[in-house]
Amino acid sequence: MDRRQSLGFLAGAGAALVLPHAVAQVPPMARAIPATGESLAPIGLGTWLTFDVTSAADRAARSEVMRAFFEGGGRLVDSSPMYGASEETIGAALPANGRSMFSATKVWTVGALAGRRQIENSYRLWKLQRFDLLQVHNFLDYEAHLATLRRLKSEGRVRYIGVTTSHGRRHDLAEKIMREEPIDFIQFTYNLNDREAEERLLPMAAERKVAVIINRPFDGGNLFGSKTGKPLPGWAKDIDCASWAEAFLKWVVAHPAVTCAIPATSQVAHVRENVRALKEPLPDAALRKRIAEDYARA
Repeated sequence: MDRRQSLGFLAGAGAALVLPHAVAQVPPMARAIPATGESLAPIGLGTWLTFDVTSAADRAARSEVMRAFFEGGGRLVDSSPMYGASEETIGAALPANGRSMFSATKVWTVGALAGRRQIENSYRLWKLQRFDLLQVHNFLDYEAHLATLRRLKSEGRVRYIGVTTSHGRRHDLAEKIMREEPIDFIQFTYNLNDREAEERLLPMAAERKVAVIINRPFDGGNLFGSKTGKPLPGWAKDIDCASWAEAFLKWVVAHPAVTCAIPATSQVAHVRENVRALKEPLPDAALRKRIAEDYARA
C-alpha cells in the first residue's frame, strides 16, 4: 500500500483511545533562520526525481504542483545539478505566484573552477540573479566550494550557504563542518524510520545556531504501507491531522531544531496534503514520543 492508497482519515469512535495532549506553542507557519531571524515556512518542496522532466506537458504539471505549494504557504524549493533536468524545470515552470520562493540549490562536482561554472549554470537554469541558499551537495569537495560560496555571499549573489548529506551518511563530517565552518544551513535525513540525527546532529545544529533542512521526511515513501492503511489514532485530532502524511511532517517539524522539511512530489493532491501540515497545532515533546511509539507498534 503506497501513499496514495493510504491517504488518511481520522479514527472513529472506538477506533483508538483518544487522550488529551498538550501542543507546542511555536507557530508552525514560520520558523526563524538562526543566522538572521528571517521567517521561513517549515514545509518546503524537494525536487529529486519528481522534477526531472523535459516535456512541455510534464513541466506544465510541475508548474501546477508549485502553484499549489505556494498557495498553501510554502516557500523553500530545493534542487541540485545532480537532479537531472529539475533545475531547468523550476526555471521554466515557475508559476506567477512563486515570487516569494526561497530558492535553494547545490554545487555537486569536484574542483573550484568546475564548481563556479556549475553554479553559474544554475543561475541560468533557475533564471535568477541571486539564490537564497547555496549548499555543497553531499560534502563533495566541500572545502573548495565553501570558499566559493563565501565569496558569492560577500558579493550579494547568495544570501545563505550550507552543506548537505542524506540517508544517514557521514554524520561525523557533518559535525566537524558545523564546528569549524561558518555555515548558515545544514541538510540531512530525519524521519520516523531514521532518527539517528537526534543523537548529535540536531542538538549540535541548535547549539551552533545552524538552520536545519530535513530531506526524506517520508523515508523515500517507506513510511507508507501496511501501518498507514489503518485509521489514524485518536491523537490526530489533537494536532488537526487528516492524513498520515500530515502527521509524519508535523512530527518532523515539531522538533525545535528543525527549520524546514522538504518532501518531494509530482502530485498536486500530495503537495496540498503536505502544506496542510503548516497549520497549527504541532505536537509537543510528549506527543511526539507517543506518535513514534504508536508508529513503531503498528
